[in-house]
Amino acid sequence: MSDLKVFPRVTVPQLIRSKREGRKIVGLTAYDAVFAALEEEAGVDFLLVGDSAGNVIAGHSTTIPMTMDAMLFLTRCVSRGTSRVLVIADMPFGSFQVSVEDTVGNAVRFLKEGGAQAVKMEGAGYLIPTIRRLVDVGIPVMGHLGLTPQRINIFGSYDVQAKTREEAETLMDDAKALQDAGCFAIVLEKIPSSLAARVTEALSIPTIGIGSGPHCDGQILVSYDLLGVFDKFKPKFIRHYMDGAKLIRGAVSSWVEDVREGRYPTAAESYDSTEDENAPKRRSGTPTDQAR
Repeated sequence: MSDLKVFPRVTVPQLIRSKREGRKIVGLTAYDAVFAALEEEAGVDFLLVGDSAGNVIAGHSTTIPMTMDAMLFLTRCVSRGTSRVLVIADMPFGSFQVSVEDTVGNAVRFLKEGGAQAVKMEGAGYLIPTIRRLVDVGIPVMGHLGLTPQRINIFGSYDVQAKTREEAETLMDDAKALQDAGCFAIVLEKIPSSLAARVTEALSIPTIGIGSGPHCDGQILVSYDLLGVFDKFKPKFIRHYMDGAKLIRGAVSSWVEDVREGRYPTAAESYDSTEDENAPKRRSGTPTDQAR
């Protein structure tokens, strides 16, 4: 029998309990099975299949073009690559700015077809009845306030949000409304640290910060930012834990040079006509030794 232990996925109640116990929650974005598996092995609590894929995967200047089909494909990839983390699917622009029942139908697809355990939605206000309905039918919802990238055409920039007293109070009211509607956590993106601390103190559900200071109950980053793979610009709150772009360029450049100079592949990296990689490996020792 294998001694491999199978751990159940992190659950919504576990994240809420983490806030009560003062344990910081850690999340990252993921868009494919390989990276998702590596991030899970590194110990994150949840993976967000973010519509930030519109920027770092699809090459768009905003997240607006991402579709349900695209996000479902990415969510399936991440779900297949993981077994322990909570997988949260970002609902793309246009998938929840519709009727309550159409939104429920779209969210259901992320759980049934995508293999996610929860969805994330940007905003509050008119969405409150929709969030209540989603929770009522058994779909956990993560909220998202502050800089909500799907509203870039309203904001006009990616600047810090809720800087005035009036805007701060509106955000506080929205956070409480999201909690009352049944959200299990709220992402606070790019708001003043002092406001994030106030919201975190006022809520019984976790706050997950991104560019909102150290006082949130947890943190999330875009994985490509964390790894330094996406290096076109670097906001103040991003810390590169490796110079991924430089390492990747260097590795590919070395391979290109090796191919052009005839150093790759070598004889050891080539096959002859007698090899079969799928054949069972012969055990060492004589047949008599193997039988003993």
